[in-house]
Amino acid sequence: MRLPRTDRGRLALVLALVAAVALFTATVPLLRDWFDLRVYYGTVDSWMHHDGRIYDYRVPGTTYGFTYPPFAAVVMLPMALLDLHVAIAVALLLNLVALAFVLRVIAGRAWRRYGWYGVALALCGLALFEPLRDTFSFGQVNILLLALVLLDCWLLSTGRERRAGVGIGLAAAIKLTPAAFIGLLLVARRWRAAAVATSVAAAATALAAWVAPGPSRFYWTHAMWDTTRVGRLDYVSNQSLQGILARLDVTGREIWAVVVLVVLGVWVARTRRAVAAGDWTAAFALTGLTACLVSPITWVHHLVWLLPSFAVLVRAGRRRVAAALYAVLCTSVVWLWFDDASGVDGFIGSNTYAWITLGLLFWLPVGQSASERSTRPRVTSDTAPAPIPAAPAIAQASAQPGAAPSGVTAATTGTVAGPGAGLARKPSSDPTGSTRPAAPNPQSSSSPASS
Repeated sequence: MRLPRTDRGRLALVLALVAAVALFTATVPLLRDWFDLRVYYGTVDSWMHHDGRIYDYRVPGTTYGFTYPPFAAVVMLPMALLDLHVAIAVALLLNLVALAFVLRVIAGRAWRRYGWYGVALALCGLALFEPLRDTFSFGQVNILLLALVLLDCWLLSTGRERRAGVGIGLAAAIKLTPAAFIGLLLVARRWRAAAVATSVAAAATALAAWVAPGPSRFYWTHAMWDTTRVGRLDYVSNQSLQGILARLDVTGREIWAVVVLVVLGVWVARTRRAVAAGDWTAAFALTGLTACLVSPITWVHHLVWLLPSFAVLVRAGRRRVAAALYAVLCTSVVWLWFDDASGVDGFIGSNTYAWITLGLLFWLPVGQSASERSTRPRVTSDTAPAPIPAAPAIAQASAQPGAAPSGVTAATTGTVAGPGAGLARKPSSDPTGSTRPAAPNPQSSSSPASS
């Protein structure tokens, strides 16, 4: 299939894609009803206006409440001055601005080669990406955290290292997962940036302890270690290593700890290789993948951290692989095993997104030197080909330190399969999630199924 070459043909294609994306979004994905944002809003409102305590609040009719560190609640205090609908509008705007920044950083100047047409196709692809659409639908903070981390990566990659570390530190104080990027700075021997990030995270945590001493004490001594407050480990939306083991009824922490240590060992080895070659895009991507795998709970919307991996694949010339994996992450395929994840098909299918994450950690192309990347052949025709519409992507992407900008836009379509084992287990049909129970039929319901 050849893409249209005229402006009229391109406009017709874009309009057709917009209609298809709108139809898909209206009929296939779950509508999360801003549930997580309502958790944030209700928590802050109860704390400020009703003398409530941060970790005692529950959304009416549910058992779900606030699960982030206390500093996150401090950052969200301005919501207490807003009406809920205004808070939703502000959250949407902030997420859109953060997404624009993320795309600007990971795509570099490549988007200029494709103009309005390429941008329109990329946006259609982004609208299909399940982790991203869930982030918007839940009113989640993932894109904002990714933008904070990428801000530091941009500073490091452009020689502004003295200012780097603040974004990662703030992100780690708001939610624990971005603390993995402090580990990246240590592995990369960016001592100053690592010290700044650690100091900022510690200062933000201390500020929260001063503002809310009781909730801070409760979180760091109790709530942080209680994963049941977040949701059931074997819930199909949990696409972490712990989620895989839980769906196999493997409940021993020792086995999980061994698997985590192996994954961390792979991450360190591959990241050092990437850093030694100045391949900071790959180093950043590997860190995002590892954070998703080792976290006890990684809901589907957390997988926005996989986006930099597509930049690495495209830059390495693996466009078809990137297209296939990205397409699978648009399908909501894991929800087919919502009621029963037993058997070989359940082992493979219910963990599809985790297999993608694990496969990328092991086989993401890394270690290209800066000279090799700069000598990669470029398109020389007067009119650069437009990106395939399924993905947003990224060439010399993610603002990693030392990476020379060379943008490419990518798109994604295809399938993926993971290892299977004929291990039967009990059905996982109890609805749960980090903030709200799932609907009985997640592919057609308008109720949230993950958070």
